[in-house]
Amino acid sequence: MSNTKPRLQIRYEEQVRAALKEQFGFKNPHQIPRLEKITMNMGIGAAVADKKVLDMAVDSMTQIAGQKPVLTLARKSIATFRLREGMPIGCMVTLRRQRMYEFLDRIISVALPRVRDFRGISRTAFDGRGNYTLGLNEQLVFPELNPDKFVRPQGMNISFITSAKNNDEGRALLEQFGMPFKQPKEKSGAA
Repeated sequence: MSNTKPRLQIRYEEQVRAALKEQFGFKNPHQIPRLEKITMNMGIGAAVADKKVLDMAVDSMTQIAGQKPVLTLARKSIATFRLREGMPIGCMVTLRRQRMYEFLDRIISVALPRVRDFRGISRTAFDGRGNYTLGLNEQLVFPELNPDKFVRPQGMNISFITSAKNNDEGRALLEQFGMPFKQPKEKSGAA
């Protein structure tokens, strides 16, 4: 890994922290929200019948994240789905520090604009504690994946975990990074 800081990490240290401190009036610098980690999760239901599908998902997530994902295992057996406890049915990866900022930069500036009919992401997908989760239907929006190799469409969930105390602080943090949220709807006054 190189010693240079990612673009968005420098932006956070030089601009975002000051803007959030001014916007919310934080007294202590440790109160200022920060991005702690990004987790990506792929659930692969077809992995029960075909092990190759899981291998392809692990390979694609490795190329997207830049690190090898961990397999997620079934917690309990469900006979109707031919699922046994302990079977691998998905994969996930957690990004922190430099890789997290590099991935955030790629998803904001490259991947999300490549989504078909993209008009911005939902402003309301926060969990009440400032964490944001985004679902993608297609992993091929990431340019590092070869569309000839990954022919089976596979979706994923991406969670942005912040140190924010509420949704407004989390939304302000992600907006400062350049996350393309939809514009809030104007309230029409009935006369």
